[in-house]
This record gives sequence, C-alpha cells and structure tokens, in this order.
Amino acid sequence: MNIIFAGTPDFAAASLAALIRERHNIVAVYTQPDRPAGRGKKLVASPVKQLAQSHDLPVYQPENFRSQESKHALQELNPDLMIVAAYGLILPKEVLGIPSLGCINIHASLLPRWRGAAPIQRAIQEGDKETGITIMQMDEGLDTGAMLLKKSIAIMSDETGGSLHDRLATLGSEAIREYLDRLSTDNVPQAEQQNDRDACYAKKLTKAEAEIDWHKSADYIARTVRAFNPWPVAYTLEGDQRIRILKACVVNDASSAHAPGTVIRKTREGIDIKALDGVLRIEALQLSGAKAMLAADFVNGGKAMLEPGTVLGCAE
Repeated sequence: MNIIFAGTPDFAAASLAALIRERHNIVAVYTQPDRPAGRGKKLVASPVKQLAQSHDLPVYQPENFRSQESKHALQELNPDLMIVAAYGLILPKEVLGIPSLGCINIHASLLPRWRGAAPIQRAIQEGDKETGITIMQMDEGLDTGAMLLKKSIAIMSDETGGSLHDRLATLGSEAIREYLDRLSTDNVPQAEQQNDRDACYAKKLTKAEAEIDWHKSADYIARTVRAFNPWPVAYTLEGDQRIRILKACVVNDASSAHAPGTVIRKTREGIDIKALDGVLRIEALQLSGAKAMLAADFVNGGKAMLEPGTVLGCAE
C-alpha cells in the first residue's frame, strides 16, 4: 500500500516515526514550508521534515494545494492512503479524492468534542476528565468526518498542555498503527458518523488570551495556567511588568472581601491572589528578562513586587 504522510510539528513526527519503524511503504512526506525561527530568523525545517530526511524519504512542501501543479504532483505518487496529522494546510475536495482509500486524520480529541486547532489545551482549560485520539476519515468540513477508531486517556489533575501533548502524540502513533494493522487484515472498524450537536470548537491559541482575567474562577484560571504551559504561557500585569505564571493551584480561603486580582499574601509557599470565586496560589513564575523561579526563590530575592494589597491587571 502506497502511503503519503502529511504533518508538520512534533505531534505528527511521533506518528511518522511509528510508521517508519513498522516499515510501511511511505512514498512521500508532505509538510509545511520551512519557517523563520529564532533571533536570527533563519529558515528552520519542521520536525516532520527533519525526520523524513533522516530516513531519505521524499519531502514535498507546497504553500497550498490551489495550483494544478501541486495536485498533479500528488496524483503522480499514486497513493492508496494519505495520513494527516497536524499538517496545518487545508486539503481541498480534489485532493481528498486522490488517494484510492481517501485521507484519514489523527486528531487529538475524542470527536466530536473539540474540533479545531487547539483540542489538547481546550480540554484541560475546560476541565475535561478524559480525552484521546480519533482516527477520522477526512471530508470537506473542519474535523467533521466519520470516526474510524478511538483511543482514550484520563486527563491528570496536574496535566499541562505540554505533558498532555506528549502523551497524545504517543497515543496517536499507537492508534494509527492499530488502524493500519486492521486495514491490512480487512478488519476495518465500522465508520461512525459524528453527532454535530455534541461538537465543540477548539479555537486557535493566541498570546492575547494568555493574560489572566481575575474575574474568572480560581479553578478556571488554574486550568488555564496548566493548559497554556508551555505556550503561550498565562501571565498577569503589575503596572507595565509582565509576570508569567508557570505553576499555580487553588487554595481554600474565605477572603471574599478582596477585589478580584488583589494580592492577599506573599509567602515562600506562594503568592495568593483573589479570583472571582476562590484564591489562586502562584507557585512558580517568571519576570520579564529573568529566569523561571519558584515562589520561594522569588520571595527570598526580596523584590518589591506582588506585595499584599496590590491589584493586578484585568481587575477593573
């Protein structure tokens, strides 16, 4: 079976690595064009491209699939199946119909929950107890295709966006291997249509939404801190100083008289800040231009910031 793999970041590279280990016939790898990165803004190849090249796999990097040349190049590869994982480009209807078995997607949620760009982080932010991988037959909609295989995992109480990403990347590689094994033995799972009424949209993460709104509950803010670690990283403002919050928890406190965003106490255990409902304790943080540090180190440093009574940004 001729397989084309399409993906870009580390999440996709985990599945490509599994396919390479299993010696599947990968006739080509598609990934996004090299992008400038770092201070020098040098062009950097995606993790998928780097992996593909290390195994001498042909790499294609079209800007999109609008041109006839890009579609023709895909047709010339004579693919039976196209496997897509976090590719980042929209596949038009003409492309979806080129492989004889169509295009399937390795999606990082239990569809129909969390269609869209950031299913991993939104699942944590909204307090989901479980998530997983869905192998889905792609159609023209946004993650709306029939579900072919699902694998679930529990979301841990201390889960971050980074840790869940890594666990799901591994689970995705297991799921696609299982699906291909079943496909090769004609034991293909029966496709299940999604119920659109149960769908949620996982909108793309932005740096702007990483600023904490202290009028949210402490539980929600704590989940957001975890979800946005390692990117875009939740933060708050004291004056014009940005304070990145790397780790936080909810503490029991009846200090309801304080306005949301007010620093209640500052101890080596953490910096307690009033939210709309409850109190958030900052356990690790990072100031602009400084290294990440535990709250104890910040307090020991004696910096005159986050003093009790201070009202932080988004508190009006």
